[in-house]
Amino acid sequence: MSAPRSQRRAPTRVFVYGTLLAGEPNHRVLAGARLVANARTQPAFELRDLGPFPGLVSDGAHAVAGEVYEVDEATLAALDRLEGHPRFYRRTRIALEDGAAVETYLLPPEQVEGRPVIASGNWRSRRKETAA
Repeated sequence: MSAPRSQRRAPTRVFVYGTLLAGEPNHRVLAGARLVANARTQPAFELRDLGPFPGLVSDGAHAVAGEVYEVDEATLAALDRLEGHPRFYRRTRIALEDGAAVETYLLPPEQVEGRPVIASGNWRSRRKETAA
């Protein structure tokens, strides 16, 4: 029996920017989630190329492109497992370009040291560049 509606947690809005984007390899984790919008972060981040996936760090100067999904508790737990939260990525509340507050997964700067910066802030564009 499920909890009464008043006891269920409201869906969490999560900003994704790499392998969780629609059409990317890990998007299956978001299969039951609702796409809210295409979005960009405020220009306060840096996207780094870690090879098969990107890493987002704070204290940068770029806006990063991505998608916002509404996820339930089970999907959020699956995302946390995939991202290794809190040991690898750390789920953190950030502000988007429009001021909306969402959760996303950040890496500490020392984990991306020396990795190329994706100046466009767009993982899909980067993948196209490196595939060419």
